[in-house]
Amino acid sequence: MAISVESPNRIRGKGRPKTSETAAASLAEILNLLRTEVAQTRQELERASQYGRAVVADRLATLSDLSLIDETETGTTTGGRAPRLVRFNKDRARLVVVALQQSAIGIGLADLSGRLLTEHHESADLNAPAADTVSRIVTLTRWLLSRQSELPDLWGISVSAPGPVVSDPSQPFLAATPDFLPGWANSNLVESLCSAFQTPVWLSSSLKTMTMGEHHGGVGQGHDTMLFVRIGTRIGAGLVSGGKPYHGAAGAVGLIGQLPTHHEGESGTLDYMAGAEMFRRQGLAAAEAGQSRQLSDILRRTGEITENDVCQAAQMGDPTATEIVTRSGRLVGGVVATLANMLNPGLIVLAGTVAQSTDILLAAVREAVYGASHPLVTRDLTIVRSQMSGSAGLLGAASVAVEALFATDTLKEWIYAGTPTGHSRLVEVLREIDRRAGPQTPGDTPPAH
Repeated sequence: MAISVESPNRIRGKGRPKTSETAAASLAEILNLLRTEVAQTRQELERASQYGRAVVADRLATLSDLSLIDETETGTTTGGRAPRLVRFNKDRARLVVVALQQSAIGIGLADLSGRLLTEHHESADLNAPAADTVSRIVTLTRWLLSRQSELPDLWGISVSAPGPVVSDPSQPFLAATPDFLPGWANSNLVESLCSAFQTPVWLSSSLKTMTMGEHHGGVGQGHDTMLFVRIGTRIGAGLVSGGKPYHGAAGAVGLIGQLPTHHEGESGTLDYMAGAEMFRRQGLAAAEAGQSRQLSDILRRTGEITENDVCQAAQMGDPTATEIVTRSGRLVGGVVATLANMLNPGLIVLAGTVAQSTDILLAAVREAVYGASHPLVTRDLTIVRSQMSGSAGLLGAASVAVEALFATDTLKEWIYAGTPTGHSRLVEVLREIDRRAGPQTPGDTPPAH
């Protein structure tokens, strides 16, 4: 495709880029203005980009040839001819999203806006051999794609995984599976997916994807600054700042469960002192000692006490269970108050089974945060529970993929190919994986229900 040239000074209506790099940059900018709906007509594009009419027309012609935009709709007239709307074609391709949890796998299909179109969930055991789980993910991906009657191109696979994921944010695509779980160092998860589907693969921590899922599809919508806190066996925090997730130097963000805490002469990490294991440990002790009639009854019937048992007993008014839940909320709230004083978020969202099982924990966190934070921090601060279901990780994984694909530097490298599979870095990644002679990809079988 011939590439026209334009003046780098963007003088309206004059000139063309002098280099293909400049042309790619202007294409990427215009596409992102449309994708984020900053501009929706040619006139708005000219104003927002400061490119001349001829340049905008040229770039839109190219984007139309690549099926990345659509101009078939018309807008509302304000007295003259109705303007023709320019829309980003979110259905140009699809993204596969995967959410790995300790006891389940979720998989779904998303469009290029990050909207989840379909999903499937099934039980799994991440303590099983990693190769078996990787094989299952590849099989589920093939099955999911085979169910689409008219499937556009596949532009990427985004995986949400438990535990911190150490990666290089300067690289647009992964070439190897980073460490994220014990026993998964040689799993070849990324390599298997890349080889099987010839597409970019991203791997992110579930904390990051759930944070982004909440920001794009939950109570975090419309908030530029949000602190997301997940309370489970491990306690972690994710941060959205300026509408973007905070990545950190290596992706190891929000490991607040490792912070030291104290309660009535006992010391330990926040995970140990306030996480789901504490609920089970303290609940079992109370049941065995006869301090809680409800928990003692549950122990006799089931032989164990879970964190959900403690939360439900607290919700029903059991004083011992209430104290266990309140303890967790106050300890978590104390740590979150420190983060709030430093980061000044507009919204704090509590997630995880424990947080969503009872109002008592939310009240305890609120009490601790509002009591230990500066008045300027809490003046406009809202603290709520997440309203999202198990789809948060999938939705967040889609957001991660969309942000990665359309990051300006990445987009400039593939825009003229019309597809990310034409990105030079992906070509290198696939060659590198081939050289390492990765494992054979499994066959196509439908999922068990």
